[in-house]
Amino acid sequence: MSSSISRPGGWKVLRLVSTWAALGFLASGSVFAEPLRVAGNFAANHSSSLAMAQFKLDVEKVSTGQIQIEVFPAMQLGSAQDNVDQVRSGKLFMTWISTAYLSRTVPELSVLSIPFLFTDRQLAFKVVDGKVGAMLGGKFAAKGFLPLGFMELGPRQLTNSQRPVRSISDLKGLKLRLQPDEIHIATFQALGASPVKMDIKEVYGALQSGVLDAQENPFAVIRDRNFHEVQKYLTNTSHFFDFIVLVANKQRFEALKPEHQKIIQDAATKAVIAQRTSAAAEDIGAIVDLANRGMRFEPVRPSFRADMRKATEGIVDSVRQKAGADLVQATLDAAAR
Repeated sequence: MSSSISRPGGWKVLRLVSTWAALGFLASGSVFAEPLRVAGNFAANHSSSLAMAQFKLDVEKVSTGQIQIEVFPAMQLGSAQDNVDQVRSGKLFMTWISTAYLSRTVPELSVLSIPFLFTDRQLAFKVVDGKVGAMLGGKFAAKGFLPLGFMELGPRQLTNSQRPVRSISDLKGLKLRLQPDEIHIATFQALGASPVKMDIKEVYGALQSGVLDAQENPFAVIRDRNFHEVQKYLTNTSHFFDFIVLVANKQRFEALKPEHQKIIQDAATKAVIAQRTSAAAEDIGAIVDLANRGMRFEPVRPSFRADMRKATEGIVDSVRQKAGADLVQATLDAAAR
């Protein structure tokens, strides 16, 4: 894996007059009146939450305490969608969040959910760290956000309690929990499943009671949420490669002094690099852990993957309607290279 990423700060940051100072977000001079609050929905031991804990330490150290950060993982300040709304309104300074939740507000993010787009994580990061990421930066800005980097959530895999999944016919009728993303839903409808949108905190109970048959998540999330206790079969479908976006309120960020903006951006870039490395290692270890905990692993054969690709080819047309033809073409071109 590459040890560096293109700095999202390449999206031009303008210094604005600090209207937030009048609202009490900043004290006079360079010392903040109150800590900058950062919240996320990932568990405290998830690689992204650990990276944000380090982000806090780095910002406070380099700023010599002038900037204080409070980090709230594990839905302490509300659900994933709550955190998105809180950042957009300015109540929170920053969140780290799956693109599926942000795509409700920034629909162009759906371009990253074209099924089977990325063959590996190196390609996925090359796309978001390049031209496509810059184009998305403008879409974020239009909605009041400033992206500070893309972490890894990882390739999403399928689990279920009913049967081994070895062909598209095995997907038919499975009551499958998905994130609230229209493209995710459409993808599994095309594959014959019965998708259900549900908050992650409700999924274990729904699987346990039989309300759901299946769910999909990266290996590490499947392990950390103990889904092996209520799911028997594990299939490495890798239908999407999912990202975690580190995103700030644009107005609040631009109200900071330039030197403070740089401290935060540098610490965010460092956190993204560290998290990507940790997430890749966790992904490898988690599948071994899940097998040791009793899950039955069914690797996807090339013919099955080809069938899934073919069945979902039309999804890209839906993405064009949401994200625009230019952005979709830029993404397809970058992924092809």
